[in-house]
Amino acid sequence: MTGEIFRDAWGIPHLRADGVNELARVQGRVTALDRAWQLEVERHRAQGTSASFLGAEALPWDRFVRRARLDDTARRCFAELERRDPETAAWVRAYVDGVNEALAEGARRTPEFARTGLAPGRWEPWTPLGVWLGIHILFAGFPAKLWREQVVRHLGADAVGLFATDGPGTSGSNGWLVSGERTVTGHAIIAGDPHRFIEDPGVYQQIHLSCPEFDVVGLAVPGVPGIAHFGHTGTVAWAITNAMADYQDLYRERLRRTGAGVEALGPDGVWRRATRHTEVVEVAGEEPVEIEVIETERGPVIIGGPEGLPDLQEGFSGGLADARDDHTPPLAPPLAPPLALALRHPPRVTADLGFGALLPLLRARRVADVDRAVDLWAEPVNVVQAADTEGGLLHRVAGKVPVRSEANRTRLVPAWEPGHDWHGWHETPRGGLTDGVAAMANQRGLAAPLGVEFAPPHRADRITALLGEKDHWSAADMPAIHMDTRLASAKPLLDILGALDALTPEADRVRQTLLAWDRHMDADSEAAAVYAAVRGAVVRRLAAHPAFAALSTPPAYPEVFLPWLALLPRVGFALEHLLRAEELYGIDRAEAVRAAVEEVAGAAAGQSAGQSAGQSAGQSAGQPVGQSAGQSAGQSAATRRTWGDTHRLAPWRALPADTSYDEPGLSGDHDCVLCTSAVPGLTDLSARGPAARYVWDLADREASRWVVPLGACGVPGSPHHRDQLPLWIRGELVPVVTDFTRLTEETDV
Repeated sequence: MTGEIFRDAWGIPHLRADGVNELARVQGRVTALDRAWQLEVERHRAQGTSASFLGAEALPWDRFVRRARLDDTARRCFAELERRDPETAAWVRAYVDGVNEALAEGARRTPEFARTGLAPGRWEPWTPLGVWLGIHILFAGFPAKLWREQVVRHLGADAVGLFATDGPGTSGSNGWLVSGERTVTGHAIIAGDPHRFIEDPGVYQQIHLSCPEFDVVGLAVPGVPGIAHFGHTGTVAWAITNAMADYQDLYRERLRRTGAGVEALGPDGVWRRATRHTEVVEVAGEEPVEIEVIETERGPVIIGGPEGLPDLQEGFSGGLADARDDHTPPLAPPLAPPLALALRHPPRVTADLGFGALLPLLRARRVADVDRAVDLWAEPVNVVQAADTEGGLLHRVAGKVPVRSEANRTRLVPAWEPGHDWHGWHETPRGGLTDGVAAMANQRGLAAPLGVEFAPPHRADRITALLGEKDHWSAADMPAIHMDTRLASAKPLLDILGALDALTPEADRVRQTLLAWDRHMDADSEAAAVYAAVRGAVVRRLAAHPAFAALSTPPAYPEVFLPWLALLPRVGFALEHLLRAEELYGIDRAEAVRAAVEEVAGAAAGQSAGQSAGQSAGQSAGQPVGQSAGQSAGQSAATRRTWGDTHRLAPWRALPADTSYDEPGLSGDHDCVLCTSAVPGLTDLSARGPAARYVWDLADREASRWVVPLGACGVPGSPHHRDQLPLWIRGELVPVVTDFTRLTEETDV
């Protein structure tokens, strides 16, 4: 035997080989067969060449990647890996060899290649590192510092906390660890679900890797060997969530052109040569675009240049007065010489992406092994939970967070001023369990010393409360937690609504509907749909208020950063804070809620009247009638609509699908345990949610369960392209099978 591919009933690949490197080769091969299009999209995105076949829509991303020098960072990191850890480097090479062996065959199976005219390219040894960087470079949300700078500039420093939450560009997760004292088997259970943008094909690949050294099931990242985030070796299991740490800095740079190139002003007052070159980005259907790439001693310049941008001005974040007594925002500072922004992040500084952790994780037998492995972790910075069959437990943060000034963590800092250097790395915090459980859901907790903005505590608190409802849990019980839809963040809006009086009769019926609502965002709930409509109307009214007018037009930053700078989503995700604040720039929030309820009631009454006219005509024609005109506005056509009618799955695809999918309605919401994020005030569609669900049982690995949003195969039309979607919608999980005698051998490779 050299390498074998088996499949279970869901098309999930189970791989077996004689050795570690041969197994990596087979993993690369099967990934290329199942997900060739996804692999090539990610390779091109990591290189900044995706516009060459995806067109102008991909150009903003390619510009950013080129200017941030992601491909060069991947090369550096692989060279350092090869020097420091040749075994892991050889293992990565073996994976790449497998990808290259099968990529042409995978491309022949996948229609997107023919649609775009893309020919599969060649993977290099550093390509998996580039893929990892491309997926995670925005994971820590450094563009949030651009938003904070705008808020401080226009509203004052005190306003930053109003919007401090996990905003529209972040990724998160739920995870919980239940110790053996709280399970029916006496062995621990780890469960959870990572929250990312739902992609087609999916960002996680269910896989089983077996060789004489280890036998591991878990969720791999396509394009990256091994199992980094979620795995079960039989005797130990681990899982992660985003720690919400801040480990990327933005420096305001003063640049000047000279006859020899570009210079940057350093903190010692000396102008020093910056590296500079130009690159050409090919754009399908359009002329190529030339990009200037500049790097200072701080890092690559990702915004602006020697000529700057009009909004990148000196004094941008300093010396601003708070809002005046008349509730008007402070004035922006006067224009000053143009600036640029440079990005500093750990892999560019250390040439280490943490790939040295991947093989030790696969070889782990006990919690102590996982603990030592994640000591090597770099980015993204994660909260890690692990448990083993001997009762060992682990709850800690892993990754590199630089020690530097508080100003670096919260805002843009001037490169020409001293005091903003990095000075080593933070010790990563460790935690324990309370009453035999620990919940991690991106909240301010274990990782608090390392971050700035965290998710509200609602998901973590709800998971903990649910786990407290029973003394002992089984693996089969866990989907009930995965699928919980209680929305605690609805309270501030409902509190204001409850205090309103003198509403129109139609609006009062909407009010009574919401006050009687159980606060569960279920797909079949009419009240949840009414709540979402009122919430959206409140968000739009607050965002349109003159107090926030200066934030309504983003600065002239590159397009890739605009999701972090759009006002409406920021108001939508921070609504709870904005409604609870003691004072909000003179905004009458009760009046905003009143107007929103009247708006929703008016729209409902209008639709009801229109439907009644149609029904009258239908009655005269002898057609059946669905609802009489005499029924209340609270049960009108608009409010009969359920949350799932508009809260529907909206997966991201690099290329629009040539098949029209009727995507399903979803339960859940951003602050529910079932975190299916809409953007309040903008859309009910959900582009982000559980990118996988897992339950790792330490009593019996085959009692473990998992599921992904679509399926194991990335080829449209494949039987396993979307076969897990109905289970994912219902909260059901697929059995984990590790017995090769129960699997079907596909081929000998």
